[in-house]
Amino acid sequence: MKNEMLALILAGGQGTRLGKLTQSIAKPAVQFGGRYRIIDFALSNCANSGINNVGVITQYQPLALNSHIGNGSSWGLDGIDSGATILQPYSATEGNRWFLGTSHAIYQNIDYIDSINPEYVLILSGDHIYKMDYDDMLQTHKDHQASLTVAVIDVPLKEASRFGIMNTDTNDRIVEFEEKPANPKSTKASMGIYIFNWDKLRKMLVDAEKNGVDMSDFGQNVIPAYLDQGEAVYTYNFAGYWKDVGTIESLWEANMEYIGEDNQLNSRDRSWKIYSKNHIAPPNFITDTANVKDSLVVDGCFVAGDVDHSILSTNVKVEEGAVVKDSFIMSGVTIKAGAKITRAIIGEGAVISENVEIDGTEDVQVVGYDEVVGVPNED
Repeated sequence: MKNEMLALILAGGQGTRLGKLTQSIAKPAVQFGGRYRIIDFALSNCANSGINNVGVITQYQPLALNSHIGNGSSWGLDGIDSGATILQPYSATEGNRWFLGTSHAIYQNIDYIDSINPEYVLILSGDHIYKMDYDDMLQTHKDHQASLTVAVIDVPLKEASRFGIMNTDTNDRIVEFEEKPANPKSTKASMGIYIFNWDKLRKMLVDAEKNGVDMSDFGQNVIPAYLDQGEAVYTYNFAGYWKDVGTIESLWEANMEYIGEDNQLNSRDRSWKIYSKNHIAPPNFITDTANVKDSLVVDGCFVAGDVDHSILSTNVKVEEGAVVKDSFIMSGVTIKAGAKITRAIIGEGAVISENVEIDGTEDVQVVGYDEVVGVPNED
């Protein structure tokens, strides 16, 4: 039985620009916003858009990501006709099948895709923060009778050279694609979100492999090939909040933007929930010495110090006399008495010892997972 659309989330990136935060886990598994991991946004968008089958393609340090996703039950993807499937590189008779690029990862999983038998495939990145109705994008794809639809977002002209830029005609048909152009002709930046007609994409990838043609990357190879062949390639114009959190600065910014009742992501919108696998933790305890304002404080936290415009994830401890300002604190962190943290990201399980000062006023500071900063006392 043919399914209408299958989502494939590319979640294998190493994320080297996140430094210490991706030394032991894949970028999509990095925590965000106190309760979430980055991949939760793509998965929740799929669940809210009525997409029942999602393949998550992993490669680098997949353990935390695999454990987090499980069978997809946290996103309602564990039904009879639905599922979340982890797709990893594997060994075959012809050797190891490591993914050489974004579209090569799709080619290596043709057997899985064929087992779902979709009419359309939705290609997503696992490291963006946003809410999008993929069903609306699919309807645009159908209305244009497109072979490929590329989601784009309008960016400032001065930033356009950082992105793949789609130049279109008045009907939103793409006439030219420029990868990070020095002098961009438009401000329509690719979001790395694509809808393909599967039969056409499948044939192109299989033929390229047979003929030794490099078709390993969507941006560098596949999209230009579609345009060269005169395929109907259109844009889907997205106007909501979207953040590529591939750098320390952008990850910190996205977390700070998430604080507040009226945040751009509209996190309190109950009609489009962001789901996640949440661990059970006791209620927060805020002592009489604590001073907490303009902050998000998640379950299991113990706060006796000052917290200002920050996020405390699950089971964070802030001792009396400690100060946390403009910072994102991941789960299980202990901040000892007298420590001062400003404009920083503190990784899971880290310990900030007594009277240590971490000042990211000039550049956002990062503490790695389980890292101990300073000299802890004996207790």
